[in-house]
Amino acid sequence: MSRFGPAGRSDELRREDVQTSRGTFATLAGLPHDTSLPRGSALLVPGYTGSKEDFANLLPLLAESGWSAAAYDQRGQFETPAQAGDDLSIQGWAADAVAVAGALFGTAERVHLVGHSFGGLVAAAAAIDFAERWASLTLLCSGPGAIEGPRQLERLAMAEAIESDGLEAVYRRQADPQTPSQDEQFLHRRFVSSSPQSLIAMCHALAETPDRSAALAALDLQVAVVRGEADDAWPHEVQEALASSVGTRVVVIPDSAHSPALENPTETRDALARIWLG
Repeated sequence: MSRFGPAGRSDELRREDVQTSRGTFATLAGLPHDTSLPRGSALLVPGYTGSKEDFANLLPLLAESGWSAAAYDQRGQFETPAQAGDDLSIQGWAADAVAVAGALFGTAERVHLVGHSFGGLVAAAAAIDFAERWASLTLLCSGPGAIEGPRQLERLAMAEAIESDGLEAVYRRQADPQTPSQDEQFLHRRFVSSSPQSLIAMCHALAETPDRSAALAALDLQVAVVRGEADDAWPHEVQEALASSVGTRVVVIPDSAHSPALENPTETRDALARIWLG
């Protein structure tokens, strides 16, 4: 289950419901400082059980460095509702990313795309299906396809539990009693505010998405692979193989695990800036 960082929101962040061609999406955007050298734009896609707030520590640092960057709740996550009949598939979420990027930044420039964990699967699909929209793709603590092994079985079991027991019961079973009270309140509100159907679909996507290393390698687009030093989602060797297939090496963020944007935002900002300016 995604965690939440202590910094939370700041005066440098703007919360906005953005109208797109595919509906309304809750966004959190960094407000760049006055600069004569604007760097470009970036869209950050959160992971399963996550939200735009997973980037709340990172966005102000990107803005400070001259980047216009925004994160959003995917369809069915937290403050972006899912409606009956919505396309809750990797391709549907990828089309959402394109729509959000267009609404936030226009279509005249290419946007840097970053996908965290499950969001990396979505970002990869968006890059493959809509390559002309992006300046680069960064997979952050993600992989080429489904999580395998015990975590794959955990995701399928989670889907069954959400369907049979509901969000409240599932949250209570997984909650960490060591989480500070304020963070726990946010995590609870975020989880139970999400669409059960969306979380179930995300579980299946995490367990069933095919390996797309070859399609990513065929892109005429810079693809980067970044992980926390102690990331425990996709095995490190899987991430290394993915990086090798797209002609690069894994960038490792020190002093972080599966949420480097929260755990070590300064090093994450620096790593992304090096990729984007590369």
